[in-house]
Amino acid sequence: MADVRRANTTLVALAIGAFVYVTSEVLPIGLLTVIADDLGRSRSEIGLLVTGYAAVVVLMSVPMTKATQRVPRRFLITTSLGLLGLGLIAAALAPNFAVLLLSRLMAALSQSLFWSVVASTATGLFPPEVRGRALARMGIGNALAPVLGVPAGTWLGQQAGWRTAMFVMAGLTLATAAVLRALLPSTARKDDAVTRGTTPDARRYALLVAATAVAVAGAMTTYTYVTPFLLDVSGFRPQSLGPLLAVIGLAGVIGTLVVGALLDRYPHGALVAAVGVMTTALAGLAVLGAVQPAAVALLALMGLAFSAFASAVGHTTLLIAPGSTDLASAGSSSAFNVGIAAGSLLGGLLITHRGTASVALVGGALAAVALAGLLAEPKLRRTAPAEPLMCGSAGSDQP
Repeated sequence: MADVRRANTTLVALAIGAFVYVTSEVLPIGLLTVIADDLGRSRSEIGLLVTGYAAVVVLMSVPMTKATQRVPRRFLITTSLGLLGLGLIAAALAPNFAVLLLSRLMAALSQSLFWSVVASTATGLFPPEVRGRALARMGIGNALAPVLGVPAGTWLGQQAGWRTAMFVMAGLTLATAAVLRALLPSTARKDDAVTRGTTPDARRYALLVAATAVAVAGAMTTYTYVTPFLLDVSGFRPQSLGPLLAVIGLAGVIGTLVVGALLDRYPHGALVAAVGVMTTALAGLAVLGAVQPAAVALLALMGLAFSAFASAVGHTTLLIAPGSTDLASAGSSSAFNVGIAAGSLLGGLLITHRGTASVALVGGALAAVALAGLLAEPKLRRTAPAEPLMCGSAGSDQP
């Protein structure tokens, strides 16, 4: 019983770690107009804080994971959070845009490690038959970031300045690192059910990575510039941004809870459904974005689908990893951040040259491409050479 309580407490702390990472990564989206006005920069330039962050994660995730495979998870996770906290402090003290960008890149370097090892660390706390549910529960931290972190940071940034918001996030991050240092085991894990994929398949993993990058690019083309979209296309007032972002994030929490009940039985079905809903929401925004009730409903639907998608990708990666799950997770993390970087860059170009309304149309088209790829995955599975199962897993929709 004590071990179960410790595992659940550790999972909550890991979820908080995920919360601070997601909040820190996307907080410039909520504060985009505030930071731009304070530093005298354009909105698309501030969008580079998201693009540059993602680029570092893309380039460094796999190399850093390879270099640290024998390092205990406790050290990797707590050190990553410590570096994030220092990066947030540096951002809060930044005298200009160049220093702010450098502080973001430092924080991104820590994320390169965190997301590569946190999934296997969390699932390793629990029996194999409930690891999908455990991963989804940790994903609640990701989903709460838009509900609590970004809206609260946006509100605080509007009231007391964006630097204050960065300081508050730094304090929460460093406190989380201290808690996890006390809870996590100090030795490296050797459980093959955690460190190796249960149904390894290199071709399906490659398809998953590609579809992830494209789907995330579609979502982030719109979401990176959701505040200009709400202001310029939907016609909301700046004071409404915090509550609106909270609605989107609350939908994300619901999406994580729903997918958590499905992942262990229907991993591929949950993944396809999430991208399908995301595509529908973005396409709807392209048509109805100027209608305020419809815009809120569709953005909430996008938030629900994106959170469900993130959990589904993480779980599927652990199942079909062709080798080390940590390296496979690093690859998935890189794919996510390729999508984030591409989406934020593309969105910036679109609002500059085609207008803010265009981000939803292009985002929906990219999500549709990812959906088509995932729908073709069963055919790839049928044509793949037979592989022995390394570790059985119950369910009617095995990947």
